[in-house]
Order: sequence, then structure tokens, then C-alpha cells
Amino acid sequence: MRVDLFDFDLPQSRIALRPARPRDAARLLVVRGEGPFEDRGVLDLPDLLQPGDMLVFNDTRVIPAQLEGRRAGGEARIGATLHKRIDLRRWQAFIRNAKRVKEGDQLIFGGGVTAVAETRHADGSITLQFEGTEPVEVLLDRAGTMPLPPYIAQRRGVDEQDLADYQTMFASEPGAVAAPTASLHFTTKLIAALDMRGVKREMLTLHVGAGTFLPVKADDTDDHVMHSEFGRIDAGTAARINAAKAAGGRIIAVGTTSLRLLESATDESGRVREFAADTDIFITPGYQFGVVDGLMTNFHLPKSTLMMLVSAIMGRDRMMAAYAHAIDNDYRFYSYGDSSLLLP
Repeated sequence: MRVDLFDFDLPQSRIALRPARPRDAARLLVVRGEGPFEDRGVLDLPDLLQPGDMLVFNDTRVIPAQLEGRRAGGEARIGATLHKRIDLRRWQAFIRNAKRVKEGDQLIFGGGVTAVAETRHADGSITLQFEGTEPVEVLLDRAGTMPLPPYIAQRRGVDEQDLADYQTMFASEPGAVAAPTASLHFTTKLIAALDMRGVKREMLTLHVGAGTFLPVKADDTDDHVMHSEFGRIDAGTAARINAAKAAGGRIIAVGTTSLRLLESATDESGRVREFAADTDIFITPGYQFGVVDGLMTNFHLPKSTLMMLVSAIMGRDRMMAAYAHAIDNDYRFYSYGDSSLLLP
């Protein structure tokens, strides 16, 4: 499909630079397969679901993956955003001012943290080999900052508040460089209300990479190379998801990351299997969903892979109309913005 079919104009004033407070005070646009759009609030979620439905969350935790420094022997400043772990000491990273970095260069970051630039990849990223014996996580805690999305970081600096704001209440497995932002709206109050309603919940892990923010440069979706991310669903979680589905409950993914991993782990019979591997699944209109019955997600960038994903679940025309409604009715967009509930 042509990528420009997923384009739309978004006023800069609609991009949220801070989350709603409290988190569950965000608005919620309900989009069903047909009928009028419903302007609700995130706290209405229990009333929109049925007992036996299951919400599936991503429990990944954002690490301080943004590093600032310079090339050894030079004065040019460079920035590194870690993208994907390769092994205990090596990470793939997107480099700002990458033309100044050659394979074999030593990069010097804050706090005495150093790394050697290794392989340069086709997507423009570079493998960094961190020096020393301390765990890379310790080095990042010392030298790194929270990697806010570009559309926020370009308009304001990262501050202490972001350390809390950009983590979900479920964050427990370190490894992501971007938050699974649909889950940012959840609070203990909302979870208690969902429990009272009889809505089930499960956790999986997908470590979101910086590739989620890469623009689609191809003119046609067939020519786009999707980034890969590591995900994990254990056998017990898979069994409980399958049981909820078999009992008639709807499986509602909370966030596109949860949806992508669920579909990656689903076999041809529609059963979720244990999974621990990279996934580069690219979901576009025409995709046949195996297990997911609905999606709670924030509002996405024009011409992005996530805009294509939500169009796959609801239909392109329906989603373009929903986004036009959201813009006309002052919904807040992107990571810190409002949410939507998509029920085909």
C-alpha cells in the first residue's frame, strides 16, 4: 500500500509535552466497527469492557538509554540512543552526528563511560562495545538520561519529572528505550475498578527499541524494512490467555507493543505459544489477526508503522475519520497524550 495513504495534518498544539494528571484523567476515544465515535475518559474503561475480558500489558522498563559525549581525539559532540541489546556489553545505537564516527573509534560519555564503535548497520545504527567490567546498566545509571521521544525532546529538555512520568506502573523488566505508552494511563484506582468488574489481566515483555520512532522512508509498505525487538511470553501466561479466549473473553492488547508480540506468538490455529525471540512483525491493512480482539492505544504519528497497525485492526477509512474527530475535538497526541479504545 502507498505510505501516503496514512498521512494527516496534526497541529503542533495537539502534541502533548506532559501527561495528564492524574494519569487516569486522560481522555479516551472509543472507536467501534460502526456507529458514532464515543468521547469518554480512561476511567470509563471498566464500563466499556465485560467480565471475562482480558487486558494484556507490557511490563518492560525504560532504561536511561540516551548518552551524550564526544569522539576520542576530537571535539565534535555526538549523541547515542541505545536501541537494542546484542549481548552483555554490546548495544546497537542510533548516533547523532554519526558521520563523525568511524568503526574503531572510542566514544567518551559522561561519568567516565566509554565505548568503541564497531559495526555500522544498514539502518544507520552502530554497534557500541562498552568498555570496562561494570554492568552496562550501572554505566547507564551513571551517564544516561531518559530517552524521551524526538517530538518531545526537540521542544523541551528532559527533567526529573520524566523519570516517573515515562515509566508505567507495571515496569519491572529493564531493557526498553521507549515506554509502552498506552499503559501510562493506568493507576491503582483504575486497576481496582477493573478487578471489581471482573476484567482479567496478564503481562508479557517486549523491549521497545528506538526504531519505533524511525520514519517510514519507502513510498510503499512492501518496501519498508521493519525494526526488530526482543519479546517474551512464558508458558503460563500463554495458557491463561488461551483459556480466557476459549471462555469467550475478548483479548484486548494494551498498546501496540503488546499486540505485536501477541500476534507474533500466535500459531495458525489461533493459540498463543510460549515465545522468547526477536520479532519484526509488520502489521498493515489486510492482516488477519490471530488472537487480539481489540486494542487500547495512544494516537500515533502520520505515515508511521503504528498508524498502519491501527488501520489494520479497524480499517483505514475508519481510523482516518477517528483521527480527524480527535483533532477537531482537541485530543492530545503521542506518548504523553490521550488514548483510544479500538473495538472492531
